[in-house]
Amino acid sequence: MFREVLRKVCTNELHHEVVGEAGDGRRAVELAAELTPDLVLLDLHLPGLDGFGVLAEIRKQAPQLRVLVLSSHCDEYTVFQAERAHVNGFVDKNTNTVATLKQAIESVGAGRVWFSDTFLRVKSARHRDPNSFDKVLSDRERAVLALLGEPMNDAEAAERLGIAPETVEKHRFNILRKLDLGTTTELVRYAREHGFTLAARRSASDSILP
Repeated sequence: MFREVLRKVCTNELHHEVVGEAGDGRRAVELAAELTPDLVLLDLHLPGLDGFGVLAEIRKQAPQLRVLVLSSHCDEYTVFQAERAHVNGFVDKNTNTVATLKQAIESVGAGRVWFSDTFLRVKSARHRDPNSFDKVLSDRERAVLALLGEPMNDAEAAERLGIAPETVEKHRFNILRKLDLGTTTELVRYAREHGFTLAARRSASDSILP
């Protein structure tokens, strides 16, 4: 249904050609390579391979390809990942209207950037925080935090990441210390409030590390 709305906006109202559609992440990567579009409208919640996984793959093939992300989640970790992936725009499906969607498509398609007010507010707040997770945690620690927030125990997280349970335990200790958290319960709450568990679910069939 949502893809049909996007297609109508692009073709009927903006007079663009829709060269392809994909219902899962793997197919999206294949079509991007085959069709070489000027602009990709990318949902983050895709089966098989999540949106950030799709973005990483298509950017290997076409580094300059312009990508507008569409997501119903605009939490701190999703915004951080979008920044790090250098997306060209971000539409928040919870707060943005079809009219703003058209503005975003036109802006990104024309070589500019477009980010929702929610995205910019969340980004700014994190940048101002000297103790934000992106400043104090390593990539591996962020990956462990996402899995422990599900919550998984040390053995389950270790199996998922291909490391020893003792290594996960060490990471958990360091995460608690760096984020000034007292207990694993507080760690789980932090992971959920900041969007880490959403990242783990999106990447359930793939590694959550770059």
